[in-house]
Amino acid sequence: MAKPPSRSILKMIFTNFVNSFRPRQISGTLKGEDYFGNKYYEIAADPSIGKRKPSRWFEPANKEAFDQERTAEWDAWLRGRRDDPPTKEELSYNLSIIEMKQSNAKKIDEKFGTNQDNKIVTGMAFPSYDEYERVPGKKPGEK
Repeated sequence: MAKPPSRSILKMIFTNFVNSFRPRQISGTLKGEDYFGNKYYEIAADPSIGKRKPSRWFEPANKEAFDQERTAEWDAWLRGRRDDPPTKEELSYNLSIIEMKQSNAKKIDEKFGTNQDNKIVTGMAFPSYDEYERVPGKKPGEK
């Protein structure tokens, strides 16, 4: 039987060290843009160098804004839950559904009126029963 080629640890360390000096691809390929103006990029996976997953990121339209908005479709693509980026048709269809829901909510508000004050309730209100003790160790009715 032929002996399989041995893996030298020193050779692996040396080749990884030399490969670490090679220039890397810093700019990815533009995969798309959402209706907020964010641009999405990807560097494809390369199993030959040990990179099993693609690198994905986005550049926000407003880089100074702390809270960045992303669509659910692009967020799923960024996190690797879907392989292919969303199409323009899919994004426009979902945007139309969002706009329809917003207009329906506005119609319901106008129809039924939301004149109620939105009060913030602080603390918790628990029901109290006479047969249960309110203070641990004291019988009901005692103070």
